[in-house]
Amino acid sequence: MNLQDLLSGATVVAIFLLVAFPVHEFSHAWAAFKLGDSTARYQGRLTLNPVAHFDPIGGVLLAISVLLAGFGIGWAKPTPVNPYNLRNGRRGEALVAAAGPISNLVMAAIVAIPLRLIIGNPDMFSAVLTNNVAYFVFNVAVLFVQIDILLLIFNLLPIPPLDGWRALLGLVDVRTAQNLRPFEQYGFVVLILLIVFAPAFIGNLVTTVTGFLLGVPG
Repeated sequence: MNLQDLLSGATVVAIFLLVAFPVHEFSHAWAAFKLGDSTARYQGRLTLNPVAHFDPIGGVLLAISVLLAGFGIGWAKPTPVNPYNLRNGRRGEALVAAAGPISNLVMAAIVAIPLRLIIGNPDMFSAVLTNNVAYFVFNVAVLFVQIDILLLIFNLLPIPPLDGWRALLGLVDVRTAQNLRPFEQYGFVVLILLIVFAPAFIGNLVTTVTGFLLGVPG
């Protein structure tokens, strides 16, 4: 691994652990708190401090997989939520589950706005490409958008125990939710199969959405 690859990998890990994961988990905690559940607050999770959301196993695995394998497998500490405290019942659970991915979309969109303006201005884009510092910052910002879009898309997949699954159970009727719950035991296997055999599917979705935000589809 050369220095450039090491720096790129370290940047990816830093974005995940210092921004993307903490904001995602904080958003779950904040949504739950606003809907009446203070469980996460009492456990010190209603904060943007990355340390509060760091999972030792998930964080170390992320760093190792990114730096050594070139792709990331990792996770943050799950945010504790007591659904019985939430207003609006199961709909409240769905809102809490959706809050994390929505926060990643918001962050991606905010950072994409100046990037889109730069890309759309030939003179400005040329100036960025010819300045090493500006080019590095530009690439970090693009990585930031891609990572947040990845978390958005991956977490919204209706596969247990992802946010998309919990949101789905909160949106369907009670009987349907009860019929779906037995499938939760297969969630981990499905996730592994998806990561191993269909990474291109997720990658293509990330590329498409990122390109749309940056104004460079395809």
